[in-house]
Amino acid sequence: MKLKTMLLALFLVSTASFAQKVKYSKEEIKKMEQYLFNEGFNTASQKKISTIILKDNNEYQGYAKSWVKQKGQILSITIEDAETGKPVKLEAKDIAEMYLYATETEKSAKATKFISNIRNYSTKKYKKSTTDDVIPFENQTVSLKNKKESKSFLMQVINPDFNESITVYHDPFAKETTGFSVMGSPQLGGGVIKSYYVKKGDKVMWLHKDDFEDNYDFLFGDNAEFMKKFPKNSVEWDYFSFLIYQYTEMSNG
Repeated sequence: MKLKTMLLALFLVSTASFAQKVKYSKEEIKKMEQYLFNEGFNTASQKKISTIILKDNNEYQGYAKSWVKQKGQILSITIEDAETGKPVKLEAKDIAEMYLYATETEKSAKATKFISNIRNYSTKKYKKSTTDDVIPFENQTVSLKNKKESKSFLMQVINPDFNESITVYHDPFAKETTGFSVMGSPQLGGGVIKSYYVKKGDKVMWLHKDDFEDNYDFLFGDNAEFMKKFPKNSVEWDYFSFLIYQYTEMSNG
């Protein structure tokens, strides 16, 4: 009887230790709240030359003119060929990679949105909202919101500098957390994107903040060092880009 009691006590202690939260300093939390992903864009400049590389390695260069989308994701794109001036329609299923440039109109809108939220000043980089850099897209076969029939789409990679282990794609239909403003002043709080498309290994899924905890082990559980430093009961969805970056560094460093 005493042995059973002792074993039960040890089990409870070990369980409590396992469930204990890691406490972070204010400086660490501020660092974790940094938004490290690139800005997501939903339009393409018709004045700059886009580059499209097909799965058969053929390459097209031209000016983006129109596209067909589903839930914001690109099913096909039509360009004006830079050499011939003729329109060329290309299906997402035939494309491996695509490189576009954002429109000045959308960049201006992103800049205005950045300035309108005080939180952005400490978490985001203004330059990412007004970038002149090329915007990368990849072909992925995805079930939109994990509900629709899987199709090939061209999806914007928003972590191209740290996607060795996990690739994160822009969700054009993503909503954001709400903040508040007083008498038309800049918004306080809010502005956290609620969903992305995420690829790890061969699996591509739509990840919403409400499902973050359920998928935490899938995303990060194969790195024991990471899980010890950032257990899922100690971190928040707001830290998602930081966690992807840290996991990549700790897995490939």
